[in-house]
Amino acid sequence: QKIPEEYEALKNRLTEILESPKLENSRLETEIAILTDKLDVTEECVRFKSHTDMFINLMDSDELVGRKLNFLLQEMNREVNTIGAKANCAEISHRAVFMKEEIEKIREQVQNVE
Repeated sequence: QKIPEEYEALKNRLTEILESPKLENSRLETEIAILTDKLDVTEECVRFKSHTDMFINLMDSDELVGRKLNFLLQEMNREVNTIGAKANCAEISHRAVFMKEEIEKIREQVQNVE
């Protein structure tokens, strides 16, 4: 639902830049790079998935994993914070808050794991 609105906003911004009488290729490249970096959360999602997979594997382990699980939860929280900060969409921001709440609940449970 929100994606078409975001797409239109980006398209309008790009049109504004392209119609600028003093457009320089380097400025256009810089603007595109900045917009892309600001909105792309692919890297954070990949890392979050990696942390989640490792967390699940550790839960199945017979070794002492409490500290490792806690560390992974910190990393998961960091990724969710970044995703929330990059979000230019209220729904994504709300989901990030929900995820942080769930991570905190899991962290409380992990405190009881050695």
